[in-house]
Amino acid sequence: MTRSASLPPMRARFAVTVAAIAAALTTAGAAAPAGASAPPSGASAPPSGASAPPSGAKAPRAFVALRSVDPTILQDMRYARPHNFVGEPVDGYRQPVCILTRPAAEALHRAQVRLLRQGYSLKVYDCYRPQRAVDHFVRWAEDLGDERRKAEFYPRVEKSRLFEDGYIARKSGHSRGSTMDVTLVRLPALPAPRPRPGRESVPCYAPRAERYPDNSVDMGTGFDCFDTLSHTDDPRVQGAQRANRDLLRSVLAAEGFVNLPEEWWHFTHKPELFPDTYFDFPVAHRSVAGHRP
Repeated sequence: MTRSASLPPMRARFAVTVAAIAAALTTAGAAAPAGASAPPSGASAPPSGASAPPSGAKAPRAFVALRSVDPTILQDMRYARPHNFVGEPVDGYRQPVCILTRPAAEALHRAQVRLLRQGYSLKVYDCYRPQRAVDHFVRWAEDLGDERRKAEFYPRVEKSRLFEDGYIARKSGHSRGSTMDVTLVRLPALPAPRPRPGRESVPCYAPRAERYPDNSVDMGTGFDCFDTLSHTDDPRVQGAQRANRDLLRSVLAAEGFVNLPEEWWHFTHKPELFPDTYFDFPVAHRSVAGHRP
């Protein structure tokens, strides 16, 4: 999450965000037309007869960069940077760009228009995920000696149980292109504070002020928290945290998204355009270069 790219000054970033949001509200009436659950961490067992990952650097024409459909949706692509449960940039993430099937991107745009009017923005953490990235997760999970990020992301789960408990699997619904990991940010969207030393050892379920900083609303846990508190309807999550989860789910459900009950952040747009195909083109601008939104 923190692989550095120099950021413009806060005022410049805020001005760009406001301008983009104003443009989206102006064109809200002209929104684009509308076009399975997986175990935690977006993983799912492939259905019978599922296709092998097509090779090649280009995505099918049905895939688009989310920014080309809605530039106001914030993007914090965690697997392109080292702050994630693996502890390093993940294979296949060449650039921090959200790629989705066109129907999923258009549906996310419609949800964003509704949320902007309520003073919120969507923020995506992950979108399409290539099979090579899933393979990287599997190699990491099989290496029981690598527990660099245990204190933050899975403090109450033994790494030897990540497969058995469903946190890691060999296939992911993200690789089909219609699944994303998403949260809410209250507007105006300001950059997350810089992490203080030691924040990466604070559990992902700690109070929001103590855990690794994020400019999103408080959902009760951080993103990719391997813990039952991440279950969307966990009864221990109450108050503002419960209201935030319910708002995210209800707005997305109205546009055809289905939540994975074990992860408050994980949504799949139905019906999926490629329900049986797991792709492997890289996450990069060139993968969808020339594709019309």
